[in-house]
Amino acid sequence: MQFLFPTFLWGLLAVAIPVLIHLFNFRRTKRVFFTNVQFLKAVKTTTSSFRRLKHLLIMAARMLAVACLVLAFAQPFLPSKSGNGTKAGGLAGIYLDNSLSMQNEIDKKSYLDRAIGKIEELLTAFPQGSRLQMVTNDFSAEEHSVGNTQQIKDRTTTIKFGHTPRPLESILKRQTSLMAKHNSQGGNQYLWFSDFQKSTAGDLTKLKVDSTSRLFIVPVQAKALQNVFVDSVWLNTPFIREMQVNSLTVKVFNSGEKSVDNLQVKLFVDDTQISSSIVNVNAKASAMANFTFTLKNKGFKKCRISFDDTPITFDNDYYFVLNAAPTIKVMHLYGQGSAGRFVQNVFANDSVFNFKSYSASNVDIGQFKGSDLIVLEGVQTIDGVVRSSLQDFIRAGGSLFVIPSQNPDIQSYNSFLSLFNIRGIQSKTVTSADLTPLAEPAKTSAFFADIFDNSTKQDMMQMPNQGAVISWSAVGDKLLNFRNGQPYLTASASTTGKVYLMGSPLDAQFGDFARNALFVPVMYKVAAMSVHQEPTAYSFRENTFTIEVGDMPKNSSFKLKKDKFEFIPVQNLNGKILTIELPKANQLNENQEVESGYYDLVVNNKTLKIVAFNHDNKESMMDFYNVDELKNLFAGQKNIQIFDKIDDDNFVKTFKDQNFGVALWKYFLIAALAFLAIEILLVRLLKG
Repeated sequence: MQFLFPTFLWGLLAVAIPVLIHLFNFRRTKRVFFTNVQFLKAVKTTTSSFRRLKHLLIMAARMLAVACLVLAFAQPFLPSKSGNGTKAGGLAGIYLDNSLSMQNEIDKKSYLDRAIGKIEELLTAFPQGSRLQMVTNDFSAEEHSVGNTQQIKDRTTTIKFGHTPRPLESILKRQTSLMAKHNSQGGNQYLWFSDFQKSTAGDLTKLKVDSTSRLFIVPVQAKALQNVFVDSVWLNTPFIREMQVNSLTVKVFNSGEKSVDNLQVKLFVDDTQISSSIVNVNAKASAMANFTFTLKNKGFKKCRISFDDTPITFDNDYYFVLNAAPTIKVMHLYGQGSAGRFVQNVFANDSVFNFKSYSASNVDIGQFKGSDLIVLEGVQTIDGVVRSSLQDFIRAGGSLFVIPSQNPDIQSYNSFLSLFNIRGIQSKTVTSADLTPLAEPAKTSAFFADIFDNSTKQDMMQMPNQGAVISWSAVGDKLLNFRNGQPYLTASASTTGKVYLMGSPLDAQFGDFARNALFVPVMYKVAAMSVHQEPTAYSFRENTFTIEVGDMPKNSSFKLKKDKFEFIPVQNLNGKILTIELPKANQLNENQEVESGYYDLVVNNKTLKIVAFNHDNKESMMDFYNVDELKNLFAGQKNIQIFDKIDDDNFVKTFKDQNFGVALWKYFLIAALAFLAIEILLVRLLKG
């Protein structure tokens, strides 16, 4: 027999109290005179023996009552069959996996409901006075406190599905950290109820439990299921145009063991189906679905990829937002403009661009701030107020495209461009004999990936013959090079801005790049990348997001609204960038939930943008650790027990016998009451 709270055994010293009471009789005797004492002496002898026996019995009853009461408070128990029962001062930490994969069902009951039911049953097995803590994927403030079994049971009724799965290593770290605040001596118990999804569980080999504590793993016994989900979506053009054909590619993945044939994938725009594609997806493989579509209006469009795939349905819709015909503000500053007006012809005739052209010697520098891209063409010397304003523009996140003049001032170019890690600029003389073909670009690079389609990626290109009036040490991305490796066009990042540098003017005497088929898409891609590239959709994988909102007052309060559900997220506005943090499930009101779909970003009752949120596609990988796999993973750690009988009716009893032992405090409490009753009977019935 062992004791949960052995310090209470000091209370056994109280057993001496009945002994002291019976050893010292503090009652005063009263002398009574009788005429015949002979008869009284006989009566006195008989009564004294009887009273002595009575007092001894009463004293024994009191001593046993006190002893049993003290033992009841010390909570004795018979050790568990495993020999690792509850330890005095130890905490019990319960982890309940409330990730979206726990929505799956067995016998029309979700994994989460099954786990909650077993936890509520298990709470009845904990010894009285046990201290417990419950953790979910929400990592909420409630988890910092320790409660009793009833308080933990009350919490299970409020748990909702969370949109942020956690690797089990971080779960253990959180439980260990929280428990250390209440018990620094170890001897804790961890109980995990989860489906142990492989894609979100993390590296289980890194799980190391303190030798003084124990981990009990209770898998919900999920089985691998067939499931198809959207892996990614991307545009095949730099931006979406209205009234023109646009192209979109969708990558779908099949996590099941069987192939899925003739899956119809649909594209919806503003709840109207505008295109569809049939794909065949092999087991454990992906497939591409291509869509072409036309948009009639500008602005934000609510788009959705949808298909029918059972039995897993929570990820059958993928939401994203397209900004049709966005306005890109391009400013052209010229010194020696090219005779062919190539820059003007590229940008001025397309409605996507808000194009303005000024002489570099006569420009309102206040307009720099409102531009996305500045093309600096043919300026011989970069100095004065234009130079300082361009520096501020780049550091604020703008993009600068530098096309040198025929005779650039090398000193001013070096002085200015060295601020952005472009160094070693030297002048060169170009003749017709110096023109050589450029090398083919890396067609699979991030810059050129959506410029070449699949049919042209394998074809040889007719590259322009080109010369260069300057050479430099390339720092950043080499977009176009000569065949000897010397750069012709580079992109150098500076904080949030970018500087593009070209090796020569666009005039014909320096080459024919401006007349090559590559020129227009390169300029368009530079312009498209000058705008802050926000994703078409956000994943719940990260709980914090950044969104560009433009120039807004610092005290602006932003809301996210979906139908009738709206909330004010934790937010921070830094310049044009808004950082928001989605609330955890326990921070929302009853019947509220952050679901995948479209949300309006509202400020001052005006919708500023539309954003789309989707589940983390790791949740869609329906492959789970079974009991045997878990036992093999933790075979070397004796303080980790894999329990595999969650579906049995005798689950609680078996778990209690194996890990908590048999609590005896109730029996000692009953015995204390019984001895008190015996004392009362002795006092009342044994008179004399």
